[in-house]
Amino acid sequence: MQLDKTMLMTNFDWGNFRAYFMNFDEKIERRGTHCDKWDMMESKYGVSPKDGIPMWVADMDFRPPECVQKAIENLSDHGVYGYYGDDTSYREAIQWWMKNRHGWELNTEWIFSTHGLVNGAAVCIETFSDPGDHIVLFTPVYHSFFKAIKAANREILECPLVNNQGRYEFDFVSYDNLMTGKEKIVILCSPHNPGGRVWSMEELKQVADFAKRYSLVLISDEIHHDIVYPGTNHIPMATIDEDICDRLIMMTATTKTFNIAGAHTGNVIIPDENLRQKFTKKMSALGLSPNSFGLFMAKAAYSPEGAVWVDELIKYLDKNRQIFDRAITKIPGLDTMKLEGTYLAWVDFSRTGMEQKEFVNRVQNQAKIAANLGPTFGKNGHSFLRFNFATTTENVKIAAERLSLAFSDLQ
Repeated sequence: MQLDKTMLMTNFDWGNFRAYFMNFDEKIERRGTHCDKWDMMESKYGVSPKDGIPMWVADMDFRPPECVQKAIENLSDHGVYGYYGDDTSYREAIQWWMKNRHGWELNTEWIFSTHGLVNGAAVCIETFSDPGDHIVLFTPVYHSFFKAIKAANREILECPLVNNQGRYEFDFVSYDNLMTGKEKIVILCSPHNPGGRVWSMEELKQVADFAKRYSLVLISDEIHHDIVYPGTNHIPMATIDEDICDRLIMMTATTKTFNIAGAHTGNVIIPDENLRQKFTKKMSALGLSPNSFGLFMAKAAYSPEGAVWVDELIKYLDKNRQIFDRAITKIPGLDTMKLEGTYLAWVDFSRTGMEQKEFVNRVQNQAKIAANLGPTFGKNGHSFLRFNFATTTENVKIAAERLSLAFSDLQ
């Protein structure tokens, strides 16, 4: 849902062109800056940052909106970095964003702030399940969920998504046959990472019914909810059915939308009072509280200025998406799922007839591209790689050319 610009006339400084017309083509040197994406790709993927292109970890090569940068500058200029107090305006900014961007009206008392959403998911797992319990994942899915579940001594029940002609769909008849009675939580990735699906109202209702049918706590990870392309519309799980709210945990964040992942600040939003009480107790037991930098950044981002910046970002990412997709479809044997959301292309190499070792070698050593390995997302990801195209269009074009050359013998 884009924000109607007429709503901004009284609130937005239209003279602030740096906020409105962001230069996403700007080349920003990130090597040697403790940047995970660039500085760690050689140790993790064998691709040198000297001539390699990092298309793995999900952060963008863009500066955040000017309003976010200004918030940090103001904090630095003040020069005192004490404890953050009175978070009323921070909570109201989250409330404003969810209502204006997603049509979701929430109470500020529902909001918790965690050390990012992987931490948020981990705290939920500790709060609403016990060691030995099973956690349901619709796979392939975000790899960090696997790590958090295993580290907490819980078991993973993979419910495989069905690849229907390049589009992931649920198969709840099959899932019903997999249930053992030991399941306590189901985690939904919405929009889906890595497949890029933006789930329909009917699909979300099916997930909600599944959670009710087996008395599961439903965690809806909606961190990519702002990155949705024209022709699709993200629907918050909290808006589909009031009856689901007694078991629903919503997770959102500014970090993916505004490229401020280093802030490590996420929101766990819990409509049900009983669930909130349990979560509050666990947060207190673990001594968890957010850092002030993340709160200042989030408050600044969830604003009219931030909204206009996101609208421009989507246009740029959509251009990159189309360039990358066209290049992939020209290579015989490669298929990319049509992305409805996220900036993460999910590319299938199965029709090449190659073993994983071979196509990974071509991508890493010939094309010199670092991409996420499919098996880390679940059992049915073995023939896939995930490519992050949230970088300059020039980088996307270079990556496309390199992939074409690396697989030129198939053409």
